[in-house]
Amino acid sequence: MIETVSTPQIWEAALGELQLQVNRPNYQTWLAKTAGLNFQDNRITIGVPSTFVAEYLEKNQLSMIERVLSGITHKPVQVHFQVMTSHASVQAKAVNPRQGTLPLFNPKYTFDSFVVGGSNQLAFTAAQGVAQNPGSYNPLFIFGGSGLGKTHLLQAIGNMALANDMKVVYVRAEEYTNQLVSALKDKNTEEFRNRYRSVDMLLVDDVQFFSGKTQTTENFFHTFDELHNSNRQIAVTSDRPPRSIPALQAHLSSRFEGGLVADIESPDFETRLAILKEKTREKGEEVSLEVLELIALQIQENIRALEGSLNRVLAYAKLVRSMLTPELASRALKDIGGNTLAAAPPTPKLIVEAVVNSFQLTPFDLRGRKRDEVTALARQVAMYLMRQETDCSLAEIGEELGGRTPATVSHAYQKIASDIQNSPTLRRKVTFIQQEFTSHSNHKTL
Repeated sequence: MIETVSTPQIWEAALGELQLQVNRPNYQTWLAKTAGLNFQDNRITIGVPSTFVAEYLEKNQLSMIERVLSGITHKPVQVHFQVMTSHASVQAKAVNPRQGTLPLFNPKYTFDSFVVGGSNQLAFTAAQGVAQNPGSYNPLFIFGGSGLGKTHLLQAIGNMALANDMKVVYVRAEEYTNQLVSALKDKNTEEFRNRYRSVDMLLVDDVQFFSGKTQTTENFFHTFDELHNSNRQIAVTSDRPPRSIPALQAHLSSRFEGGLVADIESPDFETRLAILKEKTREKGEEVSLEVLELIALQIQENIRALEGSLNRVLAYAKLVRSMLTPELASRALKDIGGNTLAAAPPTPKLIVEAVVNSFQLTPFDLRGRKRDEVTALARQVAMYLMRQETDCSLAEIGEELGGRTPATVSHAYQKIASDIQNSPTLRRKVTFIQQEFTSHSNHKTL
């Protein structure tokens, strides 16, 4: 059936997997602007925007790309890269006239499209405050793990600043370093200096890259001071707080700490679910709540992993030409690219702990002879989850829960499996219980 699927759909599925395997700068630089062109005789042609990109992918990521594509198509695949000289969506590069050759901000990165939750409330509020009233927090230092939305907030600030006709520059710390090296080599440091010191707002992503780069740090320190002294807004991001960046000069670290330092943590279940709903809305896709809850339960690392997994599930459904159900989504998260994203199987003990915590009972209640409505439901949920999440036999599950018969366990499993299809309240409760013991299981495997 794979042969009847279009090359763009196959490559879309591959990109969903590759987005999880490489970091964000790598993906955005080398893979985001590629396209699937042709697939024939086990040879797939991937369109790239330039010869430079083709050479990089050929040298550094070819084996990984072929492995992912082979996992999707279930046969050996050879990859060929082709420069798309006339492909408008790849070749076109937006330019901001106020910034010379520096690219415009991603129009999707706005405050309206940012999903706010308890894990990012402070950073969001501070970023919005900086955008609406530059200089209110100066500098603004946002830190957090990879893929949690730091770049989204930074570019949302930039988009609002541009809308207010401000002169703003966004740059990744690595790009800043490379530009400085080129300026020193070509002896045009004055042009470099003016580019960054004549702006109303400077936004720098991933400043941890400055670690150990003495000349770059010194240059940026003077740029920082000149902008800050004239009350022009500076906002930066990092994967860690200022004092935790190794080999960062103390005077620059203290400057970062002189404004507002705001962290972004991993999103909780409700925020992950809200993010998935927003992503499906952006894509114009119809995805059931059950599928979104399954993804939100399994993918807990970061927003990028959430979006990559959603892309992968959507692409997988198109590849196999099947309705997107929770069962299909679960298979997609395990099968594409040959990777299994689920944590190590939970133990019956972990499941019992999660169930009694949720129902506010004790393990003795669950294993005993009480038959009130709450205890009976909790016991059935525990049987369902043990059957669903472990390799235990019906007899072993019955023994774990006070010596119940295999027939009792089987009846409980079938009842809960049916009830969660018809009761959103019960389905959500079971989902939260799964989240609890999955979290414990993940922690023990780290």
